[in-house]
Amino acid sequence: MRTVVWVASVIFVLDQITKYWVVQVLDLKRVLSIEVFPPYLNLEMAWNTGINFGAFAGASPWIWIVVALVIVGAVLWWVWTDPHGRWQQISAGLLVGGALGNVIDRLIYGAVADFLNMSCCGFTNPTSFNVADIAVFIGAFGMVIFSSDSKKAA
Repeated sequence: MRTVVWVASVIFVLDQITKYWVVQVLDLKRVLSIEVFPPYLNLEMAWNTGINFGAFAGASPWIWIVVALVIVGAVLWWVWTDPHGRWQQISAGLLVGGALGNVIDRLIYGAVADFLNMSCCGFTNPTSFNVADIAVFIGAFGMVIFSSDSKKAA
């Protein structure tokens, strides 16, 4: 469980530092867009009040805070009661750290601060994301992959 806490802590801090830097220091909340390596990587301010890709954006942020905390609790319980090794714990840490990073955004801003935008090959991506979103995606994928039944029958 120590691995879960360490990974979650690193992801949480990294997510919050990048959000503070982009939203406050670079003032993306005001300038809205900064070209970094066009068209492949740009900073595009987006306030996500819903879930992925802004779905269910009309709901109260408290609903998503509660949902995220329930998921964090379920993941921690799963890892605690049925550990499958280091990769599952790293994946759980990614998911937990990312989810808590987005919870903090909802508490501070009332929405999740998304700012990374990547496009390529004639496709302009209309959505933005953040470090927490990446961690949640990779963590959820890893939880599925590394949580397969690896216990041998006695």
